[in-house]
This record gives sequence, structure tokens and C-alpha cells, in this order.
Amino acid sequence: MTDVMLSSGPVDLARRHAARRARTVVLVLIGAAAAIAVTSLSIGDYPLSIGQLWDVLVGGGDRAERYVVFQVRLPRLAMALLAGAALGVAGALLQSILRNPLASPDLLGISGGSTLAAVFGLLVLGITGPALAGLAFVGGLLASLLLLAAARGQAAGFRLILAGIGVSFLSASVVGYLLTRAQLPQAQSALVWITGSLSTTPWWQVLVLAATWVVTVPALVVLARRLPVAVLGFSTATGLGVRPGAVRVAVVLLSVLLTAVTCAFTGPISFIALCAPAIARPLIAHGSIAIGASAIVGAALLAASDLVAQFAIPGVAVPVGVVTGALGAVFLLWLLATSKGRAL
Repeated sequence: MTDVMLSSGPVDLARRHAARRARTVVLVLIGAAAAIAVTSLSIGDYPLSIGQLWDVLVGGGDRAERYVVFQVRLPRLAMALLAGAALGVAGALLQSILRNPLASPDLLGISGGSTLAAVFGLLVLGITGPALAGLAFVGGLLASLLLLAAARGQAAGFRLILAGIGVSFLSASVVGYLLTRAQLPQAQSALVWITGSLSTTPWWQVLVLAATWVVTVPALVVLARRLPVAVLGFSTATGLGVRPGAVRVAVVLLSVLLTAVTCAFTGPISFIALCAPAIARPLIAHGSIAIGASAIVGAALLAASDLVAQFAIPGVAVPVGVVTGALGAVFLLWLLATSKGRAL
């Protein structure tokens, strides 16, 4: 009994230290995201001081200030935060279950399926608005069927990645063909959507994505308890009472749901799902899958990237996908240059 008590002391100390570090990291990340949010709501062609912004948020301010905040800036910021968090969580789930830091919805074809469906709707069917968002969501779901079909057997992770790469290349080929056959105005609209943009974000899109989060969070809470066991291997997980196959299917379904809904409204914003977990996990630094931290990092990354897209070049606003693509490419090269990257 004494030996058990002595041996449990360092374990309990390590757990308390890990929990304290995780809380500190999460609080710092929330503070950074809040600072980015305040900056996003304050600057622009109609600048607002912190005092003016606070007055507007609590119900004051004049009519112009309320319009700028509630109809122009706040829905765009809310979409950036919700979409970034969704992509961060999707990336964390996929990277954990596949045990590959390069796994993401971009590389696994989920975003590609949504893109293909949306471009087909724009260029062939001529639809826009909610119908286009619904079609993009269906495209992401159809692409996931190939991933679920591949997620069987002991080599499921390997086949998932190969199937995702295949879907991505097939989707890109069809999208390229559709663009070459389209008229210039329609092709330009499709290209803006393909790049990923937050420039036109109505409140109904924010509410749909928020509702998706309400449905998803309980499932994430349950899954977060089983995922660390499922990644230990088939035999070990089964011996501990966890069905790794069921966990894998649940991970793919949740990742598809979050990614497809996000892509339906913003387009395929690249690299957030790849970068957010890769940043969050080392910050937590105790082997956690870091779902919560990945969500906050993803939200902060996308909101900050949108600020850069709007104001980095005076007088020129670019789609946020241009910024995330550039930053993500640099991050990917850095990841591959590290010892962890060379071990892939």
C-alpha cells in the first residue's frame, strides 16, 4: 500500500502540472483571440475607438456605428471565429486518429468534394445563396463516403490518406475543366469561392454554423474521452473497452460535418485545419489531442488572416484564402524541415 501511494505521488504531480499548463495555455489563447476580435471590429474605413465600440455593443452608439458593427464587421468576425474553430477541430481529430500531423480535410478530399459541388452549382446549374451552400455541403458528404469506405481494416489510416488524395486530384481536375468551359464573369465568381472568402457573410450563415456547433459539441465531449485510447492500437484499445473502428467512423463523420458546413459558406479555406493542431499540441505539451486548444488557435488564425487580407495592402482587399494559403505553405515547409517532419 505504501509503495502504491509513493508511486502515485509523481503521477498526480505530473497530472496537476499538465492540467495547470493546459488551463494557462487556453486562457492565453482566448486572450489573443479576444484581442484580434476587438481589432477586427475597430479598424476599417469607419474606425471606432474602444469606447465607441463598447457603447455600440451594449446598445448605444449612433445609427451608422451600429450598422457598421452589427451588419458589416460582426457577422464577418463571427464567421471567421466559428469557421476557424471548426477547421481546427476537424484537423485535430483527423491528425489524431490517423497519427499523421499532415492529415487535414484539405488533403483528404473533404474540401475538394465541397468545392466541386459548389463550382458545378455556380457554373452549370446557375444557383447561388442557400441552395449553393446546401449543394456544397452535399458534395462534402459524398466525398466522405469514399473515406468511410476506406476506413476499414488494420491499414485504414493509410487507405484513408490515399483515398483522400485521389478525391482531391479528381475534384481539382473536374473543377479545372468546368472553369475552362465557363464564361469569364461566372469563372471569376467561382474562382473567388474556390480561394475562400469571408467578404459577404450574412447572419443566417453564422447562425447555421453556430447551430452546427451546438449539435457537435456534445459528440466531441464524448469522443475526446475515447480517442486517446483508440489511437493506442487495435488490440490495446479493444482490451480497454474502446472500439477503434467506431471511433474512426465518428471522427470522420464529425470532421466531414464541420468541414462541409464551413466550406459551404466560406469556400475551401486552406491550411487552417493543418496548422491549428500543429500549433496547439506543442503548447499543451503532454500528449493531448488538444481539441479545445486547436479550436481556439484555428479561430484566432482565421480571424487574424482575415485582418491581413483586408488591410495588409492599402486599398486592396484579397480573399482570406490567399493569406491562409501563403502562411500555411510556409508553415508546412517549416514542419517538414523539423525533426518531426523528417520522421513522417
